[in-house]
Amino acid sequence: MESIHILLVEDNEGDILLTSEALEDGKILNKLSVVRDGKQAMDFLDKKGTHVKALTPDLILLDVNLPKMNGHEVLKFVKQHKDLKQIPVIMLTTSSSKEDIDISYQNYANCYITKPIEVEDFMKAVNQIEEFWVNLVKHPSK
Repeated sequence: MESIHILLVEDNEGDILLTSEALEDGKILNKLSVVRDGKQAMDFLDKKGTHVKALTPDLILLDVNLPKMNGHEVLKFVKQHKDLKQIPVIMLTTSSSKEDIDISYQNYANCYITKPIEVEDFMKAVNQIEEFWVNLVKHPSK
């Protein structure tokens, strides 16, 4: 089983910590990079500014409600970029609005998951993401 590089785009410190812990509990060797707003995500993916040496991720976990640029803008950027569009993007967010869900799929999100409120349920959801997207799914070669 190969390790994969996951980019977490999340501004909530608690959710960053929980996601990191859940991925560590999965006992799979993943590299996790974290950026805290939409602008940082785009710079990371475009290898600009402080991210010139950033590795291209194999999977993106993307929040909708982000400062500077929202998750929909980041998703649209990824899916319109010829070198990034094949990266699976999972919308992992507190929003359960029909509009956010519809916009995400219109912009080619690979899936949309509303974050569970309870910590145990949140950890379980991240473990299930890892089980499916890391252990089961085959990713395109870089």
